[in-house]
Amino acid sequence: MSDALKIAYSPCPNDTFVFHAWAHGKVPGAPALDVTFADIDITNGMAERGEGDILKVSYAVLPWVLEEYALLPCGGALGRGCGPLVLTREPGEAKDLAGRTVAVPSERSTAYLLFRLWAADEVPGGVGEVKVLPFDEIMPAVRDGRVDAGLVIHEARFTYRNYGLSCLADMGEHWERTTGLPIPLGAIIAKRSLGAERLRELAAAARASVRMAWDDTEASRAYVLEHAQEMDPAVADQHIGLYVNEFTADLGEDGYAAVRGLLTRAAAEGLVPPLGRDALSFG
Repeated sequence: MSDALKIAYSPCPNDTFVFHAWAHGKVPGAPALDVTFADIDITNGMAERGEGDILKVSYAVLPWVLEEYALLPCGGALGRGCGPLVLTREPGEAKDLAGRTVAVPSERSTAYLLFRLWAADEVPGGVGEVKVLPFDEIMPAVRDGRVDAGLVIHEARFTYRNYGLSCLADMGEHWERTTGLPIPLGAIIAKRSLGAERLRELAAAARASVRMAWDDTEASRAYVLEHAQEMDPAVADQHIGLYVNEFTADLGEDGYAAVRGLLTRAAAEGLVPPLGRDALSFG
């Protein structure tokens, strides 16, 4: 595997579904991949250190890494009706979070940016302490009263009721209502040093891998479930259905507008550095 490109993506069903064909050498002409599985907070850190040829990262980390990495126009996660949720033990309203402690999965995550933009609009005086926890520890922390609320991502959308929790607010609903744009979640980036021609080849391979997954949904099933961390197969299917969509095959005009919109608004709130004019250019 010495000539293989080093790629890191999460073990979540949407990523394993998207990359199954490419990772298993089934995409004609695509370069070989040396795959590492890592949660997105780990891959965000890898991007900031310049580790890895291809990475799945949060859109939120792009302002820090786009000098070294290019955003690929496919393979990532955007969508509608798929945003992070703020969960509490009891039903409530946004104003109830004023001065409260909220657990989040990362401060360099898209979920966190969406949360901060929502809180700026909806929580008078702002929230109190923000505590970073691994995403699988957030719902137990809310249930057990160790934090007042939790910001959750991934399959937690489908499982939070199992913890007896209530959804206080949907960050994606707020984003879509205020912008009309899809929700930008996870991006695929690749080293600019690979060169424009190779970057175009990588985008073509990612797009082909997505389409092959759609054409034969059973082909990736064993790979998806092997890495889905004991996830119920039905939840894995819901996860794929929500996060793998037309924007995964091609960001398109609305996808790019969503990414620019998120990062421009976040920069205006002082949450991220401003983007350069051509920062999202590809190839």
